[in-house]
Amino acid sequence: MSVLHLISCRIISQSSLTSLTHCVFIPPPTRAYTHIGGNRPAVCVLSSAARGRSDVLKLKDADFDYIVPEHETLLVKFYAPWCGHCKKLAPEFETAATRLKGTVTLAKVDCTAETETCKRYGVTGYPTLKIFRNGQESSSYDGPRSADGIVNYMKKQAGPDSVHLHSKHDLENFINNFDASIVGFFSGTDSSQLSEFLKGASLMRESFRFAHNTDLELGKEYDVKYESVLLFRPPRLSSKFEESVVHHRGPLSITGLRRFIRDNIFGLCPHLTKENKDTLRKRDLLTAYYDLDYLRNPKGSNYWRNRVLKVASKFSSQGLLFSVANRNDFLEELEDEYGLGASDTNELPFVTIRTRTGNKYTMREEFTRDGKSFENFLEDYFAGRLKRYIKSEPVPAKNNGAVKVVVADTFEEIVNNPEKDVLIEFYAPWCGHCKKLEPKYTELGERLYSDPNIVIAKMDATANDIPQGYDVQGFPTIYFAAAGRKDEPKRYEGAREVKDFINFLKREASKPLVLNGVKEEL
Repeated sequence: MSVLHLISCRIISQSSLTSLTHCVFIPPPTRAYTHIGGNRPAVCVLSSAARGRSDVLKLKDADFDYIVPEHETLLVKFYAPWCGHCKKLAPEFETAATRLKGTVTLAKVDCTAETETCKRYGVTGYPTLKIFRNGQESSSYDGPRSADGIVNYMKKQAGPDSVHLHSKHDLENFINNFDASIVGFFSGTDSSQLSEFLKGASLMRESFRFAHNTDLELGKEYDVKYESVLLFRPPRLSSKFEESVVHHRGPLSITGLRRFIRDNIFGLCPHLTKENKDTLRKRDLLTAYYDLDYLRNPKGSNYWRNRVLKVASKFSSQGLLFSVANRNDFLEELEDEYGLGASDTNELPFVTIRTRTGNKYTMREEFTRDGKSFENFLEDYFAGRLKRYIKSEPVPAKNNGAVKVVVADTFEEIVNNPEKDVLIEFYAPWCGHCKKLEPKYTELGERLYSDPNIVIAKMDATANDIPQGYDVQGFPTIYFAAAGRKDEPKRYEGAREVKDFINFLKREASKPLVLNGVKEEL
């Protein structure tokens, strides 16, 4: 048996009867061990060499409260080994941990084994990610689940809420960033305005980059004459169509600072990425997708963006946000939602509009270099002349079966028919539960085939757009749309035997059911 070498011990807590001691050991070179706390020696936790080395700390009920406070910023993943989403996240989390080593530590807790810790932090679903600061839970992690996304998000969490800039060099380095920067210029460390700014930075640090200085001379180049807050847009997005630096006007308050950032952070035409898409898509959003690559071809990337900006400046007060994006970053999404195949791509931008309510539009005409076709597209959109884009399978040539096949193009005609009650199943062809349900659902349709007032229907939710009002997160999902109440579809939550469906329809149907040609009384 190998012997651990004791390096040091310290008392963590002590009472008149007991004491709790934290000991640090170094194992022999031939044993693999898990590092606790960056580059520190192992802290009473050994790992199997066969498992390989991991930069993700594995925390247990017994050591969670002792190890977590040792880290200024810690991202903890609460997971279950059987969870599919957890398995998908695991390699991304490991990669992010390695890339963040020395900056932010990542840890994990197996909730099937460490039940007390998971219960204490209210973990009810997997994976759940939480950020801890100096041992205290700070916030839930709501950033991306990719390695790149985790790294970018957590780098913003490291360090102070607002970076103190001491020189012009510090300022230039800070604002020369991929993301926008919010910088406060103050007269001294005792400034009440600085105090308010730091409170705001503490509340919003997870979303934005903050810095401050206490020498107004540093702001002279940007016309700073008194205490001010400036928003610097990313240098790569600089253009003649809008200011690169925006000044906050009026007294400084947390509410005012939040509003100032919200109204100016993205400018006329931000760069849509996988990391900021959820934020940008809270508004009606136009996106021009093309071969955008600011790292390798910044000039070429701004060629089309400037043409978008030129036209966007004419419509800036219409409530539509404009953006540009790398087509390759969103190719899978474009194929799935707009039917854009890899062979359809060319150097010209592919333009879409997605409203916050889920309506979609595409620009069918080629994007001309003078921007005229783009301007015509926008004029048609604001005038209500554009036809909404709907992803739909072809309409079936024959549709006389016991279960009616619905596609997006026939949803209005079949499901929203005001004269009919409709029970509709949203399914996926690969779904095992859907396949198991199919014979029972077909039998239900056969038993109600003679009923002129009710339709049993199904729609492939992977090949057709799902209308607003229907929330489909898993398969199968079944809804009942009653005659005369199509704007209030009711989700079916019952058992999936034929008798259960019939009992449900007896309660909900607007008219008595006709089963096998025999009318049922209500």
